Amino acid sequence: MELESGAPGQTDFGKLDRPHNPFSPHPVTPEPQVRILVVEDDPKTARFLKQGLEEEGHAVDIATDGEEGSFLGHLNPYDLILLDIQLPKRNGLQLSTELRREGIVTPILMLTGRDSTPDVVRGLNAGADDYLTKPFDFDELLARVRALTRRQTGPVSGTLRFGDLELDRLKRQVRRGTQLIDLSPREFRLLEYFMLHPEHVVTRVQLLEKVWDMSFDPETNVIEAHISNLRKKLEEHGGLRLLQTVRGAGYALRESGE
Repeated sequence: MELESGAPGQTDFGKLDRPHNPFSPHPVTPEPQVRILVVEDDPKTARFLKQGLEEEGHAVDIATDGEEGSFLGHLNPYDLILLDIQLPKRNGLQLSTELRREGIVTPILMLTGRDSTPDVVRGLNAGADDYLTKPFDFDELLARVRALTRRQTGPVSGTLRFGDLELDRLKRQVRRGTQLIDLSPREFRLLEYFMLHPEHVVTRVQLLEKVWDMSFDPETNVIEAHISNLRKKLEEHGGLRLLQTVRGAGYALRESGE
């Protein structure tokens, strides 16, 4: 697996032995501690991720192939799985699909050297919640980790309804009519946000800030990929399109046509 490096502000996998800075603004042992499984076959990349995440106070386990990743993913209750796509024995797409099929809902951040929409959609279809393209900025990785492992605060109650669409916030279930729809945790949060703001035009900036906890990046296609995937699931059994594109503005949950 080849990795690019050296761009300003991006990961440099050749600089692994960075000294610990006792005056770092990041706390050495934040609470609560996050337990992360990194499934990565490249030793240099794995060491870089382990060292960087542990300096942020996280507990990190490393798996070097898909089979070891499967074993550890079933064995331990992780808060997050960082999963490379290109793996020996079992690739990241296969491993993600297997974990989801067996009821493991741990958030998955897919690491990939490809960022075309079809490749991203394949990762999301396999159960990933988000993706990050190599080379990446380590601060961006930390932002994704925070977003995916953020604890739910306050009581969650109530059922949201729009047309024949129903979202149960306690059971974390979505139905359209009588049909149960299987959504990833990220897709659930995305649909929940739209159902909390029915008929409103929601911009890409709002979605990145409220659903992904990210600053606006005009180059990212993560929203388009998730919207495309969510639409397919909502319309899989012949339902009318509810998630509309408002050209030049964003998206809206409404029953009128585009």
